[in-house]
Amino acid sequence: MVYLPTVLFALGEGAVIPLIPVIAASMGADVAFAALVASGLVVGQLCGNLPAGWAVARIGERLTMVIAGTVAVGAGVAMMFAPSPAVLAASVFLLGFCAAAFGLARHAFMTTRVPIAFRARALSLLGGSFRLGVFIGPFVAAGLLQLFGSEIAAIWFFLACLVVMVVLVLFGPDPEKTIPPTTPVRTAPLVSDSGEVVSGSIPTVERTGIFRTMWQQRTVLGRLGLAASSLSAVRSARQVVLPLWGLSLGLDASTIALVVGVSGAIDFALFYASGQVMDRFGRLWAAMPAMLLMGAGFLALSLTHDLDAAVLWFGMFAAVLGVGNGLSSGILLTLGADVAPKREPAAFLGSWRTLTDAGGATAPLLVSAITAIASLPVAAAAMGVVGLIGAVGFIRWIPRFVPRVKGEA
Repeated sequence: MVYLPTVLFALGEGAVIPLIPVIAASMGADVAFAALVASGLVVGQLCGNLPAGWAVARIGERLTMVIAGTVAVGAGVAMMFAPSPAVLAASVFLLGFCAAAFGLARHAFMTTRVPIAFRARALSLLGGSFRLGVFIGPFVAAGLLQLFGSEIAAIWFFLACLVVMVVLVLFGPDPEKTIPPTTPVRTAPLVSDSGEVVSGSIPTVERTGIFRTMWQQRTVLGRLGLAASSLSAVRSARQVVLPLWGLSLGLDASTIALVVGVSGAIDFALFYASGQVMDRFGRLWAAMPAMLLMGAGFLALSLTHDLDAAVLWFGMFAAVLGVGNGLSSGILLTLGADVAPKREPAAFLGSWRTLTDAGGATAPLLVSAITAIASLPVAAAAMGVVGLIGAVGFIRWIPRFVPRVKGEA
């Protein structure tokens, strides 16, 4: 009940995401507008985090997930029957909005109910659940395309995953009731009995609110949050730079897909190792090596474009980036849970996820702009510098803001 809904949502989403530009192009959109339609998913996630934090704080994780899944079904149906690329873009945006709500609800649940001693492993498994869907989903979509010859089949698969997920969350055992929170629920402060008759409702919980939480937590968001945002940026840049690098070397699509696929497989294989490292040795010992590997990998890759063995170096550094990304699995979820207010984390997590998603959304734009102004190797080098700066930020701010866990080496 904790991980299976996440796997179902991610599996359906992973089957649809690669086909969004194809569907937009089939409706007559040019390449630029098709890319804009695809980016609607990231923009929707970015815009959905703060409202999702508000919803989770007020109606709970389970109901938020049910509502997000139901609205996502509507978004999938709209994608299936969209009469124009503009309607398709709006549907993709709505899907991203729902994905943000679903992800934040599960993140908030894990934050309040998983003991800190094995929090990183639990959240790395949650991150691995998302990665499993994104990793397997495109293969499912490819099989459905081969079988039915239409992109609509992948949307049907997505809808089926959503329906099963909503039914499971709605009628299955509620983890919020069966798993007690690790911290007590906030209650109203005690007041002295004045002897007067109480005519109104008795307050039970004083909620902080999203924007007040952002202001109260501005120090950690502006320091550790920016370091986390740089990690999200480097991750996102990897997904953009590797295919573009293969194209710039003149490789065919199948070879590029093979290299990117191997990098993704290495990434997926290491997701649990990250949690083990964080729980045993501390958060820094997963975050710092991951950022150093990805930052140095991008910098080294930027020097190989014109070498005789450029293709060999491309494959090797794609694997290095996969190792770095795999070691970072669950770090953003875990750090967010570590520094979130213990009794009411949802509002803070909405701000935290907005900041990290902004880093991921900015990186492709930065790569595109630098490539247009200078070159792709310069863009890769720039992302390497971002990675190394992020490593320094983690070294500086994790020891300050993240408490050490009893039992860490």
